[in-house]
Amino acid sequence: MQPGAANRPFLPACRLARQPSDMTTPQDLIRSDVLAMTSYPVPDASGFVKLDAMENPFPLPADLAAKLGEHLAGVALNRYPAPRPEALLAKLKTALRVPADCDVLLGNGSDEIISMITMACAKPGAKVLAPVPGFVMYAMSAKFAQLDFVGVPLNADFTLDLDAMLAAIDEHKPAVIWLAYPNNPTGTLFDDADIERVIAAADAAGSLVVIDEAYQPFAQSSWLPRAGAFPNVVVMRTMSKLGLAGIRLGYLAGRAAWLDEFDKVRPPYNVNVLTQAAAAFLLDHLDVLDAQAAQLRAGRAQLAAEVAKLPGAEVFPSAGNFLLVRVPDAHAVFDTLLTARVLIKNVSKMHPLLANCVRLTVGTPDENAQLIAALKLVLK
Repeated sequence: MQPGAANRPFLPACRLARQPSDMTTPQDLIRSDVLAMTSYPVPDASGFVKLDAMENPFPLPADLAAKLGEHLAGVALNRYPAPRPEALLAKLKTALRVPADCDVLLGNGSDEIISMITMACAKPGAKVLAPVPGFVMYAMSAKFAQLDFVGVPLNADFTLDLDAMLAAIDEHKPAVIWLAYPNNPTGTLFDDADIERVIAAADAAGSLVVIDEAYQPFAQSSWLPRAGAFPNVVVMRTMSKLGLAGIRLGYLAGRAAWLDEFDKVRPPYNVNVLTQAAAAFLLDHLDVLDAQAAQLRAGRAQLAAEVAKLPGAEVFPSAGNFLLVRVPDAHAVFDTLLTARVLIKNVSKMHPLLANCVRLTVGTPDENAQLIAALKLVLK
C-alpha cells in the first residue's frame, strides 16, 4: 500500500476514470448533420378541425367497424407477424389490380418503403433526385442514408420542368428518381408524356424511377398497370389516404428483380399482425372506401370553388384530397384559423415557389364549412 493510502476516501472505479464533466453525451456520438436536424413536426390536433395531414375524415360505418373489431379479436397477439403474408399479398394483388408480372412488397406506411429503397441504393457517392417542392421524406431519407439529394424546381405553375429534369438526370445520373403522381404539396398530376421522357432518360442513365401514387384514389389515374412494362420503374402506394392512415400499410409493386433486393433491407417483422388482419378484412370492403373517396373528390371541387371566391385566394388545380392555395399572408391565415380551432398546413417556407401558400385538406362537408367560415375572417 502506498503511503497515506489508508487516509484517502474510497472512490469507485468509474469515478476515477471519468469526472461528470467528461460524461459521454449525444454530441459525442451522433452525426453532426443529425444533431442539426429537427424532428418531423406533428402538431397536437386535440380539439381542432384537423385539415393539415390529408387524412380521410370519414370513419368506417358503425356496423363495419364492429365486424372489424370482432375480426381483430381473433388475432394472435402473442405471435410475430408473417414477414411475407402470402394470403394478404394475394388478396391485395387481386383487389387493387396489381399486374400479373409485378411482385408486391409491404412496408410500415410508404415512409418505410422510401427508407428501404434509399438504404438499398446507398452506394458511396450515389444521389437521389426529385422535383421540388415535393414530399419531404425523399430528401430526409437521402440525408439519413448520407446521400446527396438533387432537387429540380418545378415550373411556376407547378408543372414538371422537363428540360431541367432531363438535364439533371444526365448530369447527376442519380440512383433513384422520385416522381409523386400527384405531387404533394402542390396537387399536380404531371403529364404522362413528360414522365415517359423521364423514364427513358433514367434508363439511359442507369436510374430507378419510383412513381409515388399515395393519392391515387383521388387522382383516378395510375401508372400501376404499366409498372412491369418498364425495366426501371416501380410504383409505390399507401392505404393511408384511402381511409386507413392508422394501420400504416404501404406497398411497392414492380418487377421481382427489384423487390427481391429491397426485401433484404426490410426489417423482419415490419408489418404487425393487427395491420395485416385489418388490411385483409377491409380489402373485402373496398366499395366503402371507394365511395368515401368519391365523396371527397366531389368535396374537393366544391371547396375549391368556395375558396376561389375569397379575396386574394389563388387555388391551384389538385388531383389529391387537398388544395394548395396562395394567399396574401400565409402566416396570418394560419394564425387566424388556429384561433378558430381549424388546423391547416402552412407550406410557405418549404420552397420559394410556395411563397404565401397554405395547404388545405378536404374534410367532411361540415369541416369544409367551418374552414370557409374561418378563412372569411382573414380574407376580406
